Amino acid sequence: MTSSARHAARPVDHSSLAARLECDVITAQDPRWDDARTGWILNADQRPAAVVPVKGPSDIAAVIRYARTNGFRVAAQGTGHSATTLAPNLEQTILIRTGALDRVTVDPVAGTARAEAGAVWSQVSQLAAEHGLAALAGSSPDVGVTGYTLGGGLSWLGRKYGLATNSVVAAEVVTGDGQVLRIDAEHHPELFWAIRGGGGSMAVVTALEFRLYPVAEVYAGTLFWPMERAREVLGAWQAWTQDAPEEVTSCGRLLSLPPLPVIPEPLRGGNFAVLEFAFLGNSHDGDELIAPLRALGPVMDTVTTIPAAELAKMHMDPEFPVPAIGDGFQLREFPPEALDALLAVAGAGTDSPLLSVELRHVGGALGRAARDAGALATMPGAYAGFAVALTMDRAAEQAALTRIRAIQDAVAPWRSELSYPNFAEHPDHPAAFFCAEDEQRLARAKTRYDEASTLVSGHPVRTTRTA
Repeated sequence: MTSSARHAARPVDHSSLAARLECDVITAQDPRWDDARTGWILNADQRPAAVVPVKGPSDIAAVIRYARTNGFRVAAQGTGHSATTLAPNLEQTILIRTGALDRVTVDPVAGTARAEAGAVWSQVSQLAAEHGLAALAGSSPDVGVTGYTLGGGLSWLGRKYGLATNSVVAAEVVTGDGQVLRIDAEHHPELFWAIRGGGGSMAVVTALEFRLYPVAEVYAGTLFWPMERAREVLGAWQAWTQDAPEEVTSCGRLLSLPPLPVIPEPLRGGNFAVLEFAFLGNSHDGDELIAPLRALGPVMDTVTTIPAAELAKMHMDPEFPVPAIGDGFQLREFPPEALDALLAVAGAGTDSPLLSVELRHVGGALGRAARDAGALATMPGAYAGFAVALTMDRAAEQAALTRIRAIQDAVAPWRSELSYPNFAEHPDHPAAFFCAEDEQRLARAKTRYDEASTLVSGHPVRTTRTA
């Protein structure tokens, strides 16, 4: 399908498409339109040709066949946490919403879980915990399992067990030519490789099966200091990470909390330098591990042994849709000069409009490629950065975006060559995330399973013909 053909496509024939489905077709004339097209990021202005809240793989296959015949494209979305990457790509596109596909099952004997495309991590974590198991879940309980996993998946257990995408053992998909497939290392191995990190450009995932890990409890929590001590605290943390064992995953943050009732009183409206930890070990060893950082005298200390499922709340992400602007950056190193550069544009006294600027320590298993890894085998760099603001109007969006760009420019001398898809909140070319060899391999998979380029995602993969 050529670009001109897409632009020439007619409006969605509501009755013709609806006759093929077991669900509704929602267009701009429907009073449900605004609710249907809105993602978790409320200010991402998604304007597809139509929205289809599918009920199963047969609906998805029918939408794809209709789109191929009538000059449309198709995009799939669960929660819409990354709506800012998808929204610019929705011209002449039918948006599939997978929220109704939310069944989760756990097989404690095999140590695996199966989650349908609309499931969120809190569902998986709670079921897994009943069997003393844990998933490589996101840092927010309502992040969608599928989108998070297809883009990598950086969890609080990551330095020990790697990216979530490489714990996937099988997937159920509908390809760009309408085939309903179950794929794994032995069945359609190139497609199985491609979706694990390459996103949703080759197929619409309807369910994932993935490994769970024998983790019932973790020693985890947060240390808080006044923002004015950020240079001292983050500098000590950076030095501490150099010898940190793989059993601990940690994060350093600049955190400015709004004066909202949902935020606990001691933190409400405050500005903090924050360190967060998750340690796969007992409290005695954990106490010894973080003792050098505790010696800096935090004003609040929540680190203790907790059920693994409670890790989802540690990062204090909003658990409801919000208007926000954010973007990421990967650092190959974080020397004192980089910290100074960061604090000069986002630290105390800079009047930063940002809610959070975080650096997650990666490495460990996140930096080693397993033989059976997918397209995103490792996390680039040594630290994964992300900056975000809550933005209630356009002026706030612009101010936040300007500050985020200033942060990215400030740390540019230490940035990694490649980026991390889940932290890139703008559409980008595969070359931003993959080496040339893997980019070409993704293009071959796209050509085989979606030669007409019917499917589109936030970071689109092109066919060999258009790459």
